Amino acid sequence: MSDLLKIRDLRIEGRSDETWTPIINGVDLDLKRGEVLGLIGESGAGKSTIGLAAMGYTRDGVRISGGSVEFDGIDLVTASARVKRDLLGKRIAYVAQSAAASFNPAHKIIDQHTEAPVQHGVAKRSTSVEDGIELYRKLRLPNPDEIGFRYPHQVSGGQLQRAMTAMAMSCRPDLIIFDEPTTALDVTTQIEVLASIRNIVDEFDTAAIYITHDLAVVAQMADRIKVLLRGDEVEEAETREMLSHPKEDYTKSLWAVREFQRPEKPPAPADAVPVVSVRNVTAAYGSTDVLHNVSFDIHAGRTVAVVGESGSGKSTTARCITGLLPPRQGEILFDGEVLPADYRKRTKDQLRQAQMIYQMADTALNPRKTIGEIIGRPVRFYGGLRGAKRRERVHELLDQIELEPAQYYHRYPSELSGGQKQRVGIARALAADPKFIICDEVTSALDQLVAEGILRLLADLQDKLGLSYMFITHDLATVKSIADEVVVMKDGRVVEHGPKTDMFTPPHHPYTDLLLSSVPEMDPDWLTDLLAERGVDNLGDAAVDKM
Repeated sequence: MSDLLKIRDLRIEGRSDETWTPIINGVDLDLKRGEVLGLIGESGAGKSTIGLAAMGYTRDGVRISGGSVEFDGIDLVTASARVKRDLLGKRIAYVAQSAAASFNPAHKIIDQHTEAPVQHGVAKRSTSVEDGIELYRKLRLPNPDEIGFRYPHQVSGGQLQRAMTAMAMSCRPDLIIFDEPTTALDVTTQIEVLASIRNIVDEFDTAAIYITHDLAVVAQMADRIKVLLRGDEVEEAETREMLSHPKEDYTKSLWAVREFQRPEKPPAPADAVPVVSVRNVTAAYGSTDVLHNVSFDIHAGRTVAVVGESGSGKSTTARCITGLLPPRQGEILFDGEVLPADYRKRTKDQLRQAQMIYQMADTALNPRKTIGEIIGRPVRFYGGLRGAKRRERVHELLDQIELEPAQYYHRYPSELSGGQKQRVGIARALAADPKFIICDEVTSALDQLVAEGILRLLADLQDKLGLSYMFITHDLATVKSIADEVVVMKDGRVVEHGPKTDMFTPPHHPYTDLLLSSVPEMDPDWLTDLLAERGVDNLGDAAVDKM
């Protein structure tokens, strides 16, 4: 079978201060119809840049400086804008890492789904709507007949990610680029999305490039794996061969990564006053309660991990703590004193003491501000530093998160990788010199090597500054790495709570056991075996609610 996509000697440069710097150094790539190629490597390896180049596209400030990108006989490097417009969305589609940042919040999901088929003349709107509903059904979205008529903010992250996959399939493309499509999803939702993607690719014989830093995920999805490092190809092989017999030292180092394991601290003294207390909190969006009598404490210098699937109430609890969503009942205490429920009634010092690092760096950083300005704003607002002193403090923070100040101070978020943007979010939180930080999926966008470094950094800062953390995460490896205590939430309620050691020692609450069993393993058969074990055959008509 001939190659659908053939990339030869691809060279890409990025511009900084009028200087062009190589970022992709002569990479080759071949892909046949119905084949899935996994691109892996740490942050900054060039995975997303190559994925975009496979569509003949580069971000602002980036250019293809050499080589060819041939799609079904058409060189996308030299093709006209009109030719590429005819291909993109119709024969080549893209599924982004952040569905929330990719959908237009002002338009309903179905309206965005039908745009490409109508614009490309593939189908009339009415036909495209019917096809969209059928794709929603194939992707196991709830209420497929009506979910598309909601706005993006009215569905969960996992549902929106599947809706984006359906939108990518709307014209039945020959090639789809999946750019970290499950990074921000909890483990149970991730299983559904992975199985859905795999099934839709198989059914329509679609070729795919699957970009990820999660080795266990790529093991489930890819026929072949290509390893990248700082714009260079390290090696490529069939998935099973790559997993069992990597040849290069760098690949072996990825396979050999061991998660940072921090010793669990002893329980806080019985008479110790918690830094943060959540007491009997019930909260609602509109008239619907989404939190139900939630209670837990976070003590000084300790980390409490809050885990649960999408919609369990993790982030809503964080919104109550920060005062963004005043509870309908219950209260939040800081150092034993009741905080005003509404953040607008809190003092500047109360606001300073509790900071948050957000899950989606793409939507959390102002794209019109430089990194220096983004981090410098809280430095000035809370610390009163200006001019040279403010710049010096921002440089210190950039050093702490391992980004070279001279290189990143004047850059914009669009010029950074996903992992680098998340680090900037961490620095922005640290800029206020807080006592307590809510970490909302702070490592979900980072490769394993970088994530380990960030966890070590946060642990060191905790020891040095006595910080307390609330870690919202779906990554149970992160929980094992850094947590002292674990709170498990489901449907807005705390179902289990205790020291980390107890939480990972059987017997478990049934829901905790479900979460633990949903963590992907470095075995290409893991997903297939798990679905069979749970009575789910290709996410067909079986009991998906078991997941």
